[in-house]
This record gives sequence, structure tokens and C-alpha cells, in this order.
Amino acid sequence: VYRGREQLRMNTIKQLIEKYCPDGVEYKKLGEIGAFERGKNIQKTDFLDEGFPCIHYGQIYTYYKLFTSKTIKFVDTAVASKATIAHPGDVIITTTSENMEDVGTPLGWLGNTDVAISGHSVVFHHQQDTKYVTYFIASSPFAEQKKRYARGAKVIDIKATDLEKIEIPVPPLPVQHEIVRILDSFTSLEAELEAELEAELEARRKQYEYYRDQLLSFKHLSGGGKSEVEWKTLPQISQNLDSKRKPIKSSRRVAGMYPYYGASGIVDYVEDYIFDGDFLLVSEDGANLLARTSKIAFSISGKNWVNNHAHVLSFNDAVRRKFVEFYIENLDLSRYISAGAQPKLTKDKLNSIPIPQPTYEKQQEIVSILDRFESLVNDITTGLPAEIAARRQQYEYYRDQLLTFKRKA
Repeated sequence: VYRGREQLRMNTIKQLIEKYCPDGVEYKKLGEIGAFERGKNIQKTDFLDEGFPCIHYGQIYTYYKLFTSKTIKFVDTAVASKATIAHPGDVIITTTSENMEDVGTPLGWLGNTDVAISGHSVVFHHQQDTKYVTYFIASSPFAEQKKRYARGAKVIDIKATDLEKIEIPVPPLPVQHEIVRILDSFTSLEAELEAELEAELEARRKQYEYYRDQLLSFKHLSGGGKSEVEWKTLPQISQNLDSKRKPIKSSRRVAGMYPYYGASGIVDYVEDYIFDGDFLLVSEDGANLLARTSKIAFSISGKNWVNNHAHVLSFNDAVRRKFVEFYIENLDLSRYISAGAQPKLTKDKLNSIPIPQPTYEKQQEIVSILDRFESLVNDITTGLPAEIAARRQQYEYYRDQLLTFKRKA
């Protein structure tokens, strides 16, 4: 049904193309259909809750989507008088980012007033359909051309003089309007479907967290009371292999096929290995020990190299290893982490952590349940995130199809 509906819409565009431009669509450089003006003189410290509307380039990445008719911040009129001004219908384009994908992100200004624009962005003044131009700048055909001109390593920049050179198909306005109407309906449908999937994913995450907390909660009684399970420390159930770790400076690493692990995962690939087998790595240092934005306990398999930022633990059984991984990953480690500029979980502190040891059958059951939940929630190839990604790909495919035309000779 979805594909059939989009095919009907594509046929409508073809009919309009045959009517208005049967010999193909003219492609022009952006500099030929409009003018760029560099943003300037707006700082975050200038923000007010009311006044002259303004848009800071950073907000285009963090708050706005493709279009807006209202701003979230304002500036004093004196500040606005020295800033670059976007007029209704203009497109604001970022020119600085830490990655290639984001630099050149557009924002169509649909408001009915002027708006002040910050640096690290440009305003594109033009006479085309604002949404059409914005959709094109967000498309793959634009991104492919952008790569030729973007410069930088840690920070990527693109100049207004280079944006002027990027070509855009310029069909007659009736065709642009129809493409916008179709893409607007695509966007609305995709947003609705994505919201449903995101809600389901969030529900699954909460369900996973609930079961994880329930399954990994064991009473550890003090004062001689009887605990519901036996408790042991890691030296009693595993072998610590930290002494075999070897850090390699990045300048001395030789590229190869073997993963080189650090505190939170793979940081490089090298030509040799020092471990071969199944191991549990636990972060030894780094801000992530407290922030927990990524895993601090994770299993690895095969030939690999581990530096001195992750503890290496070997178990004689995969179930026990995975159980300990789930338990440590779910545990509040703050009491075991040393204070300081660089949080650290020393070997002695790691060895002092009490680990519950329910029966082997119980561990097996817990691992099986949590593995299934974790796979559903986190596995990008089979879980709900993959479906969300597929929806986005589908939308991007149709968008790029609508914005690709036979070039007029």
C-alpha cells in the first residue's frame, strides 16, 4: 500500500514534468538563482526571552528540524542591527560542524518577520519555493556535491563561495510546489510512524530495565544474617589477566585485522594480538565509569589486543561470564571508584565487589532472558532500531527520487 501510494504520487510529478518541461529540467548553480550572506554578530550570551527573533547555528543542529516559523530565542534590537538578517522565505545553512554529515544543514525560515542569524551559518536569499530548496539541500544529491568543497579534519567548514557552485534542479514553480506537497505528506507520515516505533522502543527499554533490575536484585544481608544466594568476589570465580595487557601509542600502532580494545570498546585495529578466547572487559578508568553513556562491562571473543584502560577477566564458563557482565553493568559502582579528575576503578576495588552466585540454572535463565531483551532493544540489525532506520531510508529514497530529474540539454 505504501509503495503503491508513492508510485501514484511519482506519476503525478511525471505528468507535471511532461507538461512544464518535456525536454528536461534545467540545473543551475545556487549562486545563479540566489545570493549567500554570511551570518555574524550573534552570540549565545546575547539571547533574550523576547525581542528581535534570532537563530543561532547550533540550534539548527539541536532544536530545529527542516523548517520553522518561530524562534526559541531573541536578541536586543541593537544586536540585531549589526547581525545578518534572513527574510521570510530565506534558507539558513550551517557552515561549520564536527562531521561531514551535519555541515550544510538547512533550515527554511517560514516566519512572516525578519530574523537575525549568527555566524558559522549563511543565509540564502532566493525566489524559489522555500521548502523545495530546503528539501534539496537536505538530500543525497546535495550531500554528494558538498563533499567536494567541505574542508577540515576535527572541524569541517564549507565556504559560501563554494556553496554557490553546487547545482540544483530548477523545475517550474508548479512542479516545485507539487514536490513540496508530496514531501510534506511523506514527512508527516514518516514522523507518525517513527513516533510509534520510538514509543514502542522506549516501552521495550523500560520493560528490559524492569526485568533486568528484578532479575539482578539479590539481598545481601549483613550482621551474620542469611543471604538468599551465595556471594563471591571476582578472584573466586574468574582469573584476572591485567598483567598481560600492553598499551600501544597511536603513533606506534601498525594497522591490521585485530581489534584493539580500550575502556569502552574498540578504539583501533592492529596487526597482532595478545589475547585469544572469550573474555569480559571492565573499564578501569575514564569519565564513563560515572556517566555510563556507554557500556563499562562487555564480552569479547577471538584474537584481540587490550590496552591498560580495561580490566581483562577470564571465566571457565560462558554463562557465568555473561551473568557477571549483566550484573556489573547494572551495578552502581560509585563507591568503588576513586575520586579525582580521572575516575578510576582499580584492580583491588574491582576484586572487592561482591558478586551474587545463584544456582547455575538460575544464572542460565537470567542470561537467556536478558540476552533476548537486549537483542530486541539494542541490536541494530534485527530489533526495532533497524525498523526505524528502514523507515528513514525509505523516506530518503523517495525524497531523492523526487529531486532527481532528466537534465535539460
